[in-house]
Amino acid sequence: MLYFLDFKVDYSSEMSQRALFEIWAEEADAALSAKAAGIVVDLWKCVGERRVVCVVNVDSPDDLDRILFDLPIMKKNGQHVQVHVTALRRYEGFASDIKDRVNGIAG
Repeated sequence: MLYFLDFKVDYSSEMSQRALFEIWAEEADAALSAKAAGIVVDLWKCVGERRVVCVVNVDSPDDLDRILFDLPIMKKNGQHVQVHVTALRRYEGFASDIKDRVNGIAG
């Protein structure tokens, strides 16, 4: 299953920017390892924002939930991280369904 993840990262006034960057460096290592393993399809850092977006490929929503809980940035700064999750469907499957509907095969 494919999911689009939109991470918005903040930090408290008690945390220095350096401390945030130390956590983020650990998170970057984890993210790039997940990309090498094929879990992360690709990811991007949004310019000028503390925001990262990515597409992941996991077997189930349960797996995604477990992965999110185990991310370094969630363990060490999770109260200041918002993740918006959108389930994705491959366009080829959607296009096939639409063509079937146009041809009267479905609904």
